[in-house]
Amino acid sequence: MGAARRGRPGLAGCLTGGAPDRAGEFARRSAALADVARARDDVAALVLLGSAADNAAHRRDEWSDHDFFLLARPGCGESVRDVAAWLPDPERVVLVAREGEIGFAAVYDDGHVFEFAAATAEELGGALATEDAGIPVDDGTAADLIAAAQRRVSETPPPDAANEVRLVLVKLLIGVGRARRGETLVAGQFVHAWAVNHFTRAVRARLPVAASQRDGIDPVRRFERDYPGLGAALGDALGRPVEEAARGMFGILRSALEPGWPEFPTRAADAVAQRLGWT
Repeated sequence: MGAARRGRPGLAGCLTGGAPDRAGEFARRSAALADVARARDDVAALVLLGSAADNAAHRRDEWSDHDFFLLARPGCGESVRDVAAWLPDPERVVLVAREGEIGFAAVYDDGHVFEFAAATAEELGGALATEDAGIPVDDGTAADLIAAAQRRVSETPPPDAANEVRLVLVKLLIGVGRARRGETLVAGQFVHAWAVNHFTRAVRARLPVAASQRDGIDPVRRFERDYPGLGAALGDALGRPVEEAARGMFGILRSALEPGWPEFPTRAADAVAQRLGWT
């Protein structure tokens, strides 16, 4: 990570001897990012997202990372995307990866992760954000952008629960077919990724809880917290081989959502079970 080599006071104490002060180190990293935003002429604002925001600090644990937007001034998008020039503690960075045009991930030598977008407000015009967002540095650019991003989430209608169930059935049927053909890797995608995503959307739409809105961007996030019984059962099912996992999810889907719900696609579920020999 480049020629710049600058340490920070007290860093050695975080790495040797005794239990690490995770809360203190997390806050130090947040402060270092704010220092970057204040020091650079090409940066308009810093927005800390999710558990990195102060209003969500109670959700942090040892696996929490830093999600943020580094907002560039107009015309300075490419400048802030030279991330080697501004990442804090560059001598400790072991990996930087790019995700699309404006997204990045950085990993530090202690395993801490930064996931962020480095972009102008215009480039982030379609961004989504939940209520967990903090703006420690702003020249007036970030507040309106984040308010609009939060409105997009809050005003998005909930998923069509019946359609999400139909999509679960489709993904399970195709996934098991791929597994029986011997295509285990792609079968796993259908069952463990795509079917799970539609399953959690269906549950959140049909059985909403207060926290669902906060995690509306990704329905899988904190599903176990919001639906402990379903989360535990689904997690147990997904720990099995692909077809067993698919059959387990199928059973959980029917037992959790079908009773008393006329819109549940019962005929389709019966057809899938018959095709796969799950009768």
